Amino acid sequence: MRAPRIASALIAAAALATGCSKSSPSAGSAAAGGDVVRISAKKFEFIPSRITLKRGKTVILELTSLDRKHGFLIPDLKLRADVPAGGTARVTLTPEKAGTFAFRCDLFCGGGHDSMTGAIEVVE
Repeated sequence: MRAPRIASALIAAAALATGCSKSSPSAGSAAAGGDVVRISAKKFEFIPSRITLKRGKTVILELTSLDRKHGFLIPDLKLRADVPAGGTARVTLTPEKAGTFAFRCDLFCGGGHDSMTGAIEVVE
């Protein structure tokens, strides 16, 4: 009986250590099975700032802050996440329509904040 509890505790600890957590569906919780697209955030840029995705293909956006807390917002796709200082946030995205969708930091991070933008191009 004790072994299953220990295994459950180890799995929970591993999930916390890797930054996996449950979040509300509106926040775009991470899901297994998608390709991972890594995006770094730092004053006052996202790297990369342009990303190409395929329509209908699920990806996990792994957002890592290299300095302070940042926001990540794609208004047209109704996707938003907080990226903790020195940490990582993961959000799942399945783009349903082709086009170019702007993203930006939506947490003020200093004098160059307004230039902290990028775009996701969704292709057929």
